[in-house]
Parts: sequence; structure tokens; C-alpha cells
Amino acid sequence: MGLAQKVANVAGTVVAKFGGDVTVRYVSAGTYNATTGAITETTSDTNVKGVLEGVSVREVNELIQQGDKRLTVAAKELPSAPGTKDRVVISTVVHQIIRVETTEQDNTAITHELILRA
Repeated sequence: MGLAQKVANVAGTVVAKFGGDVTVRYVSAGTYNATTGAITETTSDTNVKGVLEGVSVREVNELIQQGDKRLTVAAKELPSAPGTKDRVVISTVVHQIIRVETTEQDNTAITHELILRA
């Protein structure tokens, strides 16, 4: 087992120990309904543990607003990195993903840090 895999395993253990239950909802565009003028969505949910915290005042900028949250999840627990089209559900509240930053070691994803807005 290489260093990157060991680091990924440690990150997964830490997030599982200190994190709470969250659902990452992957969203795929479906078909266009000419009658309603809407595009249907297909969703796929993955339940994981994540560490949730508020963003600091000094992080607030054009993209990040006061009141946004930061969620850290272990990359190995997800089938793929979430994107800004996807959502996160925490205690029945659906959050939009504003930004995704992935921490890597030797091209292996260790954690995903998601900036969320309800």
C-alpha cells in the first residue's frame, strides 16, 4: 500500500470518527419536457460522514458568503468528486455546492472540501 493510499485511509478514519451523517446527492440532467418547459433531473444519493463548519469572515468574497458552510468528506467514500451541479443534504436541509476543492497526494484524492449554501 502506497503513501497516498495510507493517507486516504487515515483521512477516512478521522472523518468517520468526528463527522456527522450527510448525503451527497449527485444530479444528472434528464430529458426536456416540451409541455412544461422544464428539464427533468435524475439524482443518486450517497450517504457518508462529513465534518461541517462555518466559513470564517475573512474567507467571504464574491463567491463565498457569510453563513455558508464548509463540509469535508473523505474522497474514498464517494464514487466520484461532487461538482457544483450536485447537492448535499444535512438534516433534511438541501444545500447547493458553491465550490469544491480536492486535496490530493500522488494524484490520489484524499478529501473533498465543499463550500455549501442553504
